[in-house]
Amino acid sequence: MLETLGNTLIREKAGVIPNLAALGYASLGHVLGLWLLTQTALPLAAAGVLLCAHTMVIAAYLIHEAAHMTLCRDPRHNAFIGEIMAFLCGAAYASFERIRHMHLRHHRDRADVARFNYKTVLRRLPPFGRRLVYVLEWAYVPAIELLMQYQLLLRPFTNPAEADRRVRVWLMLLLRGGLFATLALLGGLPALALYALAWGLFLTVMHFFDAFHHTFDQYFVAEDDEKVSMVGKDREYEQANTYSNVVSVRWPWLNLLTLNFGYHNAHHQRAAAPWYRLPALHRELYGQTSRELMPLSELLRTFHRHRLRRILDDDYGAVGNGAGRADNFVGAHGVSFLTVV
Repeated sequence: MLETLGNTLIREKAGVIPNLAALGYASLGHVLGLWLLTQTALPLAAAGVLLCAHTMVIAAYLIHEAAHMTLCRDPRHNAFIGEIMAFLCGAAYASFERIRHMHLRHHRDRADVARFNYKTVLRRLPPFGRRLVYVLEWAYVPAIELLMQYQLLLRPFTNPAEADRRVRVWLMLLLRGGLFATLALLGGLPALALYALAWGLFLTVMHFFDAFHHTFDQYFVAEDDEKVSMVGKDREYEQANTYSNVVSVRWPWLNLLTLNFGYHNAHHQRAAAPWYRLPALHRELYGQTSRELMPLSELLRTFHRHRLRRILDDDYGAVGNGAGRADNFVGAHGVSFLTVV
């Protein structure tokens, strides 16, 4: 059966077991996590929060794999998986094809390209509203990432050019609303609160890793195919402004927690390489250590230190050399492949 899948469905035979394991964990693990949220025993409920959050992380990175067509041979199957995983992690208000198109622009243009400029919205808020966002971010509530998520629901109703997306938004609201109603029926308001906590953890994890992948220029475009400047943006520029924030160098298996997404230089060097080949590819291209490999401890420190500056600062900061090289790496908000659409 596995050989048949490798010949007909999964893109390559070596990917059958890892891809099925990741897909099974993301989907079945998420169902188990939701059930655990409805349990009254605190240890079970806490396990449900962590399991729901982590399965959403894996689902998001499987969307990324599907966008690069590394999961299946047939683009339709990649798109189907991408849509299911997007629904699972609450990112289905924009279609998989929109997610894929804008993410491939990120690779092609060697830039962070987004359709929505949250900074403009924040600067137009009254002082109290802007101060509230800062307080929430100070307290590690992912206010900016929540804004980036919810703008996907609102834009089809505020921008006539995106009116064709309204039916999709209503359908997804209906489907997810039904699931939340079922969750409330089984576990009451505590289950809904625990799901909200899990989703907040998911958004925080995604933001942490997304924030420190690049020091690219950022562009906000009015159209999906609006051109941006490519002056000086060759492959050397791409690698010099890309960074790998792996979970662990010493214990590489821990990077499975983010489906090896931290090996970002290797991914940008060969975007068609599937997630399970990235560690070996990184070693082949860069060895065990390199300037681009950001220590997790340093990134956690700079993530904390610059969490308020990061909100409105247009400068991603700079990466130095040696110990403390990430101290001035401010990072970015609003660059997730799930929400730049």
